[in-house]
Amino acid sequence: MSTPTSTSRSSSVRPANRLGLDYDAEATRLGPPVTPIIDVHCHLNGLEAIGLYRRAAERYGVSLAYSMTKLEEVEPIRAALDGRVRFIAVPNYWSTDDRRHHMGTGYPERIEAYHRLGARIVKFWAAPRARDYAVEMGDPDFMRLDAPHRIDAMEAARALGMIFMTHVADPDTWFQTKYRDANAYGTKASQYEPFEMLLDRFDQPWIGAHLGGWPEDLEFLTGLLDRHSNLYLDTSATKWMVRELSRHSREELIAFLRRFQGRILFGSDVVTADEHLAAGDDDQEMYAKASNENDAYDLYASRFFALRTLYETDADGPSPIADPDLAMVDPERYDPTDAPPLRGKQLPADLLRSLYHDAAHTLLEPLFAGA
Repeated sequence: MSTPTSTSRSSSVRPANRLGLDYDAEATRLGPPVTPIIDVHCHLNGLEAIGLYRRAAERYGVSLAYSMTKLEEVEPIRAALDGRVRFIAVPNYWSTDDRRHHMGTGYPERIEAYHRLGARIVKFWAAPRARDYAVEMGDPDFMRLDAPHRIDAMEAARALGMIFMTHVADPDTWFQTKYRDANAYGTKASQYEPFEMLLDRFDQPWIGAHLGGWPEDLEFLTGLLDRHSNLYLDTSATKWMVRELSRHSREELIAFLRRFQGRILFGSDVVTADEHLAAGDDDQEMYAKASNENDAYDLYASRFFALRTLYETDADGPSPIADPDLAMVDPERYDPTDAPPLRGKQLPADLLRSLYHDAAHTLLEPLFAGA
């Protein structure tokens, strides 16, 4: 398959569409996926933005989403998507009032509220940068995955029959830059010590977000999956996946996916918000992602386009999504609007079916039956 053709609508660089693609036309060019796609990792909020998300999801063949949605928006988002969404319990990240309570002892109560609304997955976020929030709350260890209050929340979720999702580590590029101080953040390898202990303690399924936090190292992930039969991985975080999976050979990636077929699930990490629909303070990350309906649609559609192009085609060209990590690591060579190569892997049809649908269906459908 050839690299998509640029049909620029603007002379300025748009981070979600730096090649000027018509994402609806690209969806038509790709055609339907080999099977309807289940996206196990996204963040759907905003009742105006959700209409744009729905259009993008339908164009690219996404039939069901598992979303980390604000508790207060669960029912409206479910209605807006005609029930083609299920929910993952998350703390009240959005509140600035008593964050320590929301992230700590108050979480089990919120998990129960999500469960009453049908959620059967609970998220435990433990990225290295969580330590910065913990320091602000007066306890550097507060956000450790194995902190006592988090164990209590896990026990509460297990009692409800829920399974876990967790974000353990961040890209290698961040450990080269943002997390350079290992005394503060630990090494990348050290992030997995509490995780592996908890995988043994809580033997229900876990979903490791963002290919377990280490798509750069398939050998490490092989060992992790071999050691823990209850571990599954999702492929969310599109920019990260495009950058790092493009570096692996097709043969290497296919061998990994075939060895763990049924345990690797599709995820996009699409984030929707009504703030994407209007201009705002460019210094605020949410506004910087998009500031009108066209850019918001491209933001959402670009993730599906890039991932399907990576997995289904033999495209070999620049990613349409700007990747500031390149400039963060090498500012003399890259600009924040630059992007890495996107090298399509043209996965066999059976692996695509497993990745896109069957693995998630087999793991998750029994949990949500009757929810």
